[in-house]
Amino acid sequence: MTSTDNATAPAITLTIAGSEATGGAGAQADLKTFQQLGTYGIVALTCIVSFDPKESWNHRFVPVEPGVIADQLEAVQECYRGQLDTVKLGMMGSPATIGTVATALRSQDWRNVVLDPVLICKGQEPGHALDTDEALKAELLPLATFVTPNHFEAEQLSGLSIEDEDGLVAAARRIHEISGAAVLAKGGVRLAGPDAVDVFYDGETLEVLRAPKIGEVAVSGAGCSLAAAVTAELAKGAAPLEAARTAKAFVTRGIERRVSSNAPFDALWQG
Repeated sequence: MTSTDNATAPAITLTIAGSEATGGAGAQADLKTFQQLGTYGIVALTCIVSFDPKESWNHRFVPVEPGVIADQLEAVQECYRGQLDTVKLGMMGSPATIGTVATALRSQDWRNVVLDPVLICKGQEPGHALDTDEALKAELLPLATFVTPNHFEAEQLSGLSIEDEDGLVAAARRIHEISGAAVLAKGGVRLAGPDAVDVFYDGETLEVLRAPKIGEVAVSGAGCSLAAAVTAELAKGAAPLEAARTAKAFVTRGIERRVSSNAPFDALWQG
């Protein structure tokens, strides 16, 4: 590849995440978001999650073997060594997976590590889920430069109860204190009021991002796509607050144009 080609090549964005077969969330949503926002998306899969239409559309969870995850990351990192400096972390699913991913991340320098801290999956046993949550806090949160917790995850990471916008602001501040990362805490439809509210805080700048709610039910893939949009914008050189604003607008448009199916929930469209 010539220097001219390098100058015009798209930014490369890696997602380390689970597969969600219906296409609304997970690595599928990440790759579509990366493509739509003009970056070259690549993926290392951590698990396979499929909804079960026979059991109230709960999750069926199958982990990828840690050695297979390590192989994927070895291939990715060697292939794009010197080009890849931005990664999004999604569904991990087990302490073993988290340890494998953390080891790979530590093997190189990263400009942007966006952590979407998926702290619970309905297909996991409660004790296993708790162990996974603790491993994520211990091994991945310290590596993150940008964190995108939803309402539940923000409560778990901050140790605070979030009942309103002020509570979301306090949680964002607390998560930044713990991690040192920029934080985009997502209230979404879970807080009362006419707007879907998210809070950005990076230790200096606090901004509340608002958009009118589109219904009162969460849309599948909104959280994944928001974090992926932040990742893409950071990879292209945007400042964290600018990336957060763009991601919020991207997800709002995707919710407006959401896709319905036979499932009892809609999916965000990244088009």
